[in-house]
Amino acid sequence: MRIYFRGLIAAMLCLAAVMPCGAEGSDGASNPETVLRLSVEDAVLMALEGNPELRIQRLEPVMAGTFEALERARFDPVLNAEIVGTRERTERFPDELREPISDLRESSTASLGLRREFPSGTELDLGIDYQITDSDRVDVAQHRLRGGITLTQALLQGRGRAANLADLRRARLDLQASEYEFRAFAESLTSEVEIAYWNYVLAESELEIFESSLDLARRQRDATRERIELGQTAGVEITAAEAEVALRRQDLIDAHAAKETLRLTLVRLIQPGHTGEGIWNARLEAVDTPTTPDVDLDQAAVHARAAREWRPEIHEARLRLANRKLEVVQTRDGLLPRLDFFIRLGKTGFSDSFGRAVANLDGDGYDVSTGLRFEMPLGRRAEQAQHLRAGLDQESAALSLENLIRLVEHDALAAHTEAVRARAQIGASAVTRRLQEELLRTETDKFETGLATALDVALVQRDLLQSRIAEVKAVVDFRKALVSLYRLEGTLLARRGIGPPLPSPVEPLVQETQQ
Repeated sequence: MRIYFRGLIAAMLCLAAVMPCGAEGSDGASNPETVLRLSVEDAVLMALEGNPELRIQRLEPVMAGTFEALERARFDPVLNAEIVGTRERTERFPDELREPISDLRESSTASLGLRREFPSGTELDLGIDYQITDSDRVDVAQHRLRGGITLTQALLQGRGRAANLADLRRARLDLQASEYEFRAFAESLTSEVEIAYWNYVLAESELEIFESSLDLARRQRDATRERIELGQTAGVEITAAEAEVALRRQDLIDAHAAKETLRLTLVRLIQPGHTGEGIWNARLEAVDTPTTPDVDLDQAAVHARAAREWRPEIHEARLRLANRKLEVVQTRDGLLPRLDFFIRLGKTGFSDSFGRAVANLDGDGYDVSTGLRFEMPLGRRAEQAQHLRAGLDQESAALSLENLIRLVEHDALAAHTEAVRARAQIGASAVTRRLQEELLRTETDKFETGLATALDVALVQRDLLQSRIAEVKAVVDFRKALVSLYRLEGTLLARRGIGPPLPSPVEPLVQETQQ
């Protein structure tokens, strides 16, 4: 049985086997104090090796391969053998006798045969029969040895490779379709892991920003108290400063919760150790920082064309369409009546012993028979309904493929637009953040000279906080947009160096269905 695990699966297993696991200590799942230091590459490889859903999906091509083996078995030679012993007593009444005459007859028969069915609609049977017959009316046992061959050829229904190989070809198409389905799942999982990783990086950065913002609010509160004690500021100013500290504490609590939620999501995807309940205690530390990747985006049409060529879903849909065409071929063959031509040739040797019977095979004993067998159910309503349904399924599959191509192109173009927007936001958010820092310095100076209130400073601090978060988020959004773009064009695994762009070519199998 051929199992097409070329390319993607082999690459994944090899990478998983040699994976350095940037984690410090593989038992981090069982030890809550162990910190699992991860790069985005480590996270992807750990998910491809340990994610339980992916391990389930890996079994689908294996199971699909068993159906191909079952269909191949239809054309395997079949060996058959039989040994039969018979004892028979008969009575007859000859006209000249009033008493019955009994006849005791004993026989033993052994047969050995080989039968094989061919894709052309031909069936070949080879056989040897040996029989020993002994009767109380004959003094010597009779030995008969016969070698024969029977050739049957379908002339209408069941004739030709197209109809007879349809099931085997459908099994092959289902096998390769399961490979593309597996690849699509692997692409989706890789995308989900990378996005979850960058969300976790963003959560860590936001947590740091909120902590520094809380420190800044506390310093501003302390400075306000000093000015109040010195009589330089009204006492009511402390309320705004305290409110800002309280607000920053709220933000910090939410940031801690958000980071924990994203940690659990990432742990679920990568499954560190993938055993026991201790995996949820794994502490993660992201190694990669939110820096802008040096990537040049192609024209939108280039990504749309790549999606048409590389998206696994399109290739899977094309294979499903070819499968529907095979159903049409098969049901069209079922509309034909059954007409078979057959010819039987046999050579027989008779004697009073086995050896002499073998020697007499070159004698005059032979048998030849030839003829035609015809069979046709009246009405053919079931066959006509099956053929009509197969034709409608084929038309539906063709329309679905056309619609899928349009959806894939739309997804790629929309993802390209989002990536362009996210990249443009990086520079804009950086400018906004720098201006907000300058504005905060200005408002702080004005506060120290009594020209601004604590509330004015607090509002500027909030704007700066949002701009700092927006700047980091813009970088992370661009990375996530690139991941989505590459997934939607079907090149994410190839760009990550995992497996070939496609597991195996589609055209040979699709063209084979038309022969």
